[in-house]
Amino acid sequence: MIKQEIVDKILDIARIEEVVGDFVDLKKRGTSLIGLCPFHNEKTPSFNISVSKGIYKCFGCGAGGDSVRFVMEHEKYSYPEALKYLAQKYHIEIEETERTPEQLAAQDKRESLFIVTNWAGKFFKETLWDTEEGRTVGLNYFKERGYREDVIRKFELGYSPEAWTALHERAKKEGYKDEFLEATGLTIRKDDGGIYDRFRGRVMFPIHNLTGKILGFGGRTLKTEKKAAKYVNSPESEIYHKSDVLYGLFFAKKAILDADNCYLVEGYADVLSMHQAGVENVVSSSGTSLTAGQIRLISRYTKNVTILYDGDEAGIKASLRGTDMLLAEGLNVKVLLFPDGNDPDSYVQRFGSTAFKQYVAEHQQDFIFYKTHVLLRNAAHDPVKRAGVIHDIVESIALIPDAIKASVFVRECSVLLDIEERILIAELNKIRIGQSRRVERKAESMPPQPDTPQAFSEAARTDSEEEAVSSDVLHEREIVRILLHYGAMPAAWEVDSEIPIAPLLLSSLSDVVFDDPVCLTIIDIYKRYLDRQELPEQRVFVAHPDRKVADLAIDLLSTKYSLSPNWNDEKRKIYVSHESERLEDLVYGAIYRIKKRKVEQQIYQTREALKVEADATNVEVLLANYQKLKDVSKLIAEKLGTIVVK
Repeated sequence: MIKQEIVDKILDIARIEEVVGDFVDLKKRGTSLIGLCPFHNEKTPSFNISVSKGIYKCFGCGAGGDSVRFVMEHEKYSYPEALKYLAQKYHIEIEETERTPEQLAAQDKRESLFIVTNWAGKFFKETLWDTEEGRTVGLNYFKERGYREDVIRKFELGYSPEAWTALHERAKKEGYKDEFLEATGLTIRKDDGGIYDRFRGRVMFPIHNLTGKILGFGGRTLKTEKKAAKYVNSPESEIYHKSDVLYGLFFAKKAILDADNCYLVEGYADVLSMHQAGVENVVSSSGTSLTAGQIRLISRYTKNVTILYDGDEAGIKASLRGTDMLLAEGLNVKVLLFPDGNDPDSYVQRFGSTAFKQYVAEHQQDFIFYKTHVLLRNAAHDPVKRAGVIHDIVESIALIPDAIKASVFVRECSVLLDIEERILIAELNKIRIGQSRRVERKAESMPPQPDTPQAFSEAARTDSEEEAVSSDVLHEREIVRILLHYGAMPAAWEVDSEIPIAPLLLSSLSDVVFDDPVCLTIIDIYKRYLDRQELPEQRVFVAHPDRKVADLAIDLLSTKYSLSPNWNDEKRKIYVSHESERLEDLVYGAIYRIKKRKVEQQIYQTREALKVEADATNVEVLLANYQKLKDVSKLIAEKLGTIVVK
């Protein structure tokens, strides 16, 4: 276990904007930072960072928390793993208390899989550099391909020995379990129970996640046998989902942000060669068809993508298949085909970095125009084929969510296709109507969804769910909100102006019983701290182990809308006050409203009791109590300035 003082140090030093900024492109808006949420697919930013409070909150899916929670949710880490990640980021040395055998036995499976894959990466790397076979076969291959040693080391390339069980024997010797070796696909168990290495005699390309941990591997054979697969990849596992991974993104994310553009290539070699040439904003789909998950990864860092494919027919078809998905996600897509016989790897190796960059700049073109030229070339003068091309092009334009951008493409394509713009617009509208109807039919055919919490956060709520929260709970949450925001501020209107608002507020509510269990938990924490003459920090609630407490605290600390800093206008004498400037009214208003609500509950209960009470004495007592409650309600209403109708 990590010592508490180290945990406190990590929480003190970790900056929410820096932690989230490693994964999300953030832009300043008012006093907050915003970006596209990494936890759900969105085109309009609803993901907010409050630097002053040290929290994030998505107003689209409801996800929220502090730096530790973000790392846990984004990387699927356990709490200790997330702390270790932040400690490493901020160069904090971690001291752990000795763990018991039971704690070691209960070690998270996911963490174990990461440990095994990262150990394997080290094994392959050491084999490449430190063994005769590795240097002779593996290292020579990389050098023959023209890769420098610094690039080989940067991407942690390696070599898997030809022997059937080399990795397995070393792993067993160093104490790694078969179940984790098999779960990560490093070894394969035969029907007879024997175990052998998956990547025998191959050069190894480790696949990293966004924080640099190894998720899996791609292994390339060096044999010329036709029966041997050229590439073998790690199978899907608990930590490796190839549809959500882009090769090289860990090394490219900063360059993508700086360039505001991402080059998308086909294979490992293309990524390595471009990095070696100084072009680092490049990732690869590793030879697989582009997926929605991979596109969402790119969109976190840029809206501009340039696809670089081989200059053969297969490369052309590949670019046409994958790019419509990019358009549908709202990305700006350009395409570049290299001359026949070349791909990004061979071109940069042959002509060098300067010529490569110049060729890309001069020959890339918008995907819609590129697709139009390619399809028209194939259609030649066949009128039926040309009609099919027109329909195909308009279908791609229909995927573009930006109406202005789509209209520009319609106008330009009408010239290229030699067809009236109005005809293209009519076809575009017909396709979009068809898309809308398909979506409606799909929604109607889907069975009702059970009332389950969203995967992103238990705090995620729809508007209807918000309305379902009772008035009583809302009053209690308002008390909690004031405590979280202003509890430590002095009650300046009091005689003893140094007294904080929290003890004043809670002492005024000593006769009020909180019904909502989450609010009650927060109130109890405040009371325990006040008993020690202390006040809890916001992070006590934001990082609370009970997710319901943490989620409520984040919800109440987050503000979806904020007043523009340019709103207050001295020239026009317009000034909007903030609630912090009228804390006395805010505090006492909340106190009186919740008390009035609780009294009204008691009045209702007393009235219901009178309906069924038969004993005259009891009726007299109830009536007296009822009158007292009515008097109290009237007094509170006067305090609130409410007009009471008799």
